Amino acid sequence: MIPSIRVDDRLIHGQVALVWSKELNCPRIVVANDAAAVNDVTKMTLQMATPTGIKLLIKSVDDCIKVFNDPRAKDMRMFVLTNNVADALKIVKSCPGLVESVNVANAGRFDDTDKSLMVQVTPQCILNPNEVEALRELNEQQGVDVYGQVIPTDPKTPASKMLAVAQS
Repeated sequence: MIPSIRVDDRLIHGQVALVWSKELNCPRIVVANDAAAVNDVTKMTLQMATPTGIKLLIKSVDDCIKVFNDPRAKDMRMFVLTNNVADALKIVKSCPGLVESVNVANAGRFDDTDKSLMVQVTPQCILNPNEVEALRELNEQQGVDVYGQVIPTDPKTPASKMLAVAQS
């Protein structure tokens, strides 16, 4: 079971490690990221940022989808991190009924797309046209709450509002 996928271009950092993992009460953090899965330095850094007592799994997006769909994972609470909306969408579409929510929190700062093409949909989230389209499709998925929220005490910005900003 995946209570939340968080889109955050930093993957694991203080907010994730100290705030969100406790808020979501998840004993497992899964980093679904193709680049991190093959980079030993990144894997070591993410491991060091993971709180004591929380299990960490770092795999490619496709390998994570296999894990999430494995019947043995059915009752495991997993907090999933991706660094882009398209990967979150792929997980949601490939794991029907397993994802409760997607938090598009921090994204776009490291995107090398021409900045004139990017849209700032929240103060912490700048999306390129492909990511806006992925957010639009993600927002259409039934049974999945899609929003932007940096920390739990912040109000949630519904994806529909983020998309309205992208259209203006």
